[in-house]
Order: sequence, then C-alpha cells, then structure tokens
Amino acid sequence: MKFGLIGHPTGHSLSPALFKAGYEGKYCYELIESADFETAYDIFLDRFDGINVTSPFKEMAYAKADILSEECKKIKAANILMKTAEGIKAFNSDYLGVRKWLTETVEAYGQMKRVLIAGMGGAGKAAAAAAESLGMDTILMNRTLYDDRIRPLSEFSMHFRDADIIIYCIPDAIRQIDDLTDCDLTSGKPRFILEANYKNPAFEKILLDKMKDGNTGTRYTGGKTWLLYQAVTGYEIFTGEKPSLERMSACL
Repeated sequence: MKFGLIGHPTGHSLSPALFKAGYEGKYCYELIESADFETAYDIFLDRFDGINVTSPFKEMAYAKADILSEECKKIKAANILMKTAEGIKAFNSDYLGVRKWLTETVEAYGQMKRVLIAGMGGAGKAAAAAAESLGMDTILMNRTLYDDRIRPLSEFSMHFRDADIIIYCIPDAIRQIDDLTDCDLTSGKPRFILEANYKNPAFEKILLDKMKDGNTGTRYTGGKTWLLYQAVTGYEIFTGEKPSLERMSACL
C-alpha cells in the first residue's frame, strides 16, 4: 500500500518522518507537491491508496468524497481520503486528534467547559466540532464573520481571559496577542492553550513565560502535539494497524 500528503506547500511537513517511525518503514509515504488541487488529486487517484490533506485543500477534499465519515459531515472538511471498494471515503483526523487531546486534558486536570477557538478554517471547524461533541461551550472567532456565531478578533482578549481552553488555529500571530495585558494573561484560573501551527507558532516563548510567571496553571501544547495526535488516529485509518506513538513522539 502507498500513502501520501497533498497540500501547498508540503516541503516542510513532518508527516513522512512520522509515518516511517510509526510503522518502521513498512509502508510507503510520499509528499505530493502541487499548488493545484485537481492535479494533486489526480496523482492520488493514479498512484496512491490513501492521502492526508493539508491546507488549503481540506474543503476541496471533502467535496470530492463519495462517502463521508460522521465527523466530516459535521465539519464539511476532510484531511484524509481513502480508496475503498465503495468509492473514496473522507475522514477528519484533526477532529479525532483534538477530541483525544481534550479528553485527556479534562481527565488529567478536571472538568473544563469554556473553549475559545480562534480561526475557523478546516482545523478550527474540526476543533469546534470536537469540543462540542464533548459538551463544551465554544466561542468561535475568525477574521471573516460568515456566521452569526462567529465573534470578531477585536474581542479576543475578553474571551481569552474567560476561557478555560484556547485552541488557536490562525496560521499567523494576530495583533491582539501582543495586546494582551497582564490582567488578561494572569487572571486566576488555570488556562490551557493548544496551537495548530508547528512551523511558525504565534505564542512565542516570552509570552508563555510571562503567563506562567503570573499563573502557574497555564499550560501550552504546540502544533507538533496536534500533528502527532491527528497522525496517530489518521494512520490507523490508512492501515488498520496502530502506529507506535513512542517512536513517532521520538522523531518530533
């Protein structure tokens, strides 16, 4: 069997190393580099059994599927396409990975209900669906207010201060992060941050250190953990075999 990744760009991706580590090289995994979705999709159909899908192709991948997993129906975005006897099936391991992280965080640190999700692209939609599936109250935030539920970025500090968990899915650092005050950063309760971007994280070390100085309950989980959690759940969909979490963690 042969698997791969489509998106643009893909050259920086850690997915091939994770896949190789997870299965000790048992299966083939390659990057499919194309800025054009249709070109990348045709390569998948011609040469691969399954593919991961990254930005900016997740909504387009969803539209191509013949069969949708339950999470894809909720999110309307897919980051896995798999050939089956019935046709192309879509899954969303962002949803599965974030749900796993939220479940483990609640089990380790106690019940938390209020989640701020900043950025409502494919990753943010998956995070929102995962949080809502666990009965959490979600505050959705985005640059474009395409839905009545979406709050503007100008309200970031207010909702940041009130949230138990912040899931940051915007691909760059918004100005409102720099504008956070000491009060925003250190107000009473523990706060947990999960960030999707592992290449250029928005929450720089100096900001995190400042938060921890004022609130020892602050905990940050970076994009490599997001990548790891969605990879573990996604790769098992590909192969039907559990990859080694220990070996995958070691290569990050």
